[in-house]
Amino acid sequence: MSNVTFAFTLSLLAGLSTGIGSAVAFFAKKNNTAFLSVSLGLSAGVMIYVSMMELMPNAISSLSESLTEKNASIIAMIAFFGGMLLIYLIQRFIPEDGVSRKKPKKSGDVSEKPDSGKSKLLRAGMVTALAIGIHNFPEGLATFMSALKDPSVALPIFVAIAIHNIPEGISVSMPIYYATGNKKRAFLVSFLSGITEPVGALLGYLLLMPIMKDAYYGIIFAVISGVMVFISFDEILPAAEEYGSHRLSLAGTIIGMAVMAISLVLFM
Repeated sequence: MSNVTFAFTLSLLAGLSTGIGSAVAFFAKKNNTAFLSVSLGLSAGVMIYVSMMELMPNAISSLSESLTEKNASIIAMIAFFGGMLLIYLIQRFIPEDGVSRKKPKKSGDVSEKPDSGKSKLLRAGMVTALAIGIHNFPEGLATFMSALKDPSVALPIFVAIAIHNIPEGISVSMPIYYATGNKKRAFLVSFLSGITEPVGALLGYLLLMPIMKDAYYGIIFAVISGVMVFISFDEILPAAEEYGSHRLSLAGTIIGMAVMAISLVLFM
């Protein structure tokens, strides 16, 4: 097997691991709001931890290749809050269909929640899928390029990415399933968010590598980090409390962070 084939195979398998998390929707009971609350909290925990403990340090490290550490930190900070502003402006043009933040009565069945609540949940799942898909794009390129340079270094990177892609798959599929009741749709959207990883590897290798610089990666990482943190606080955590309780959503958030922490410490 050539180095290019091996590198692309690793990126493909890492992306496909999202499908494991996506498949959780097939075993979930739609009337289990407690599970939904924990799943949404897990989603927020995953995104917040990855953003602050992986993407931002990588952003500063990439920018430091051409800037002083202080200037790199400043640029990363600007890009981080720029990502927040970007997703805020995007949301201004995507109406929430009159969705209220008011917590509905707990009936124990998502199907009994108002349509506005389902719309909000679906929107949270789709925006999460978009954010994770964008986040997976450079991840796929990183896996691919590390495998080209040194396969022994690429393997632990692949394992870490594959492991933390599983809860990412859950974080996308569960809100979409609970909002629509369609397991296949939930699986497909979540699965597609993971497929951007091998796509990132392929397109990055063919189109971006000749022009990409470390500084560009740094800015992209920081912007994505800001987007993911904003989504977590604005969309996912409020939905988690709406369909469960503060303690359930908090438990899910901590579990999500713990899963990311363990995968990064053990395999990176």
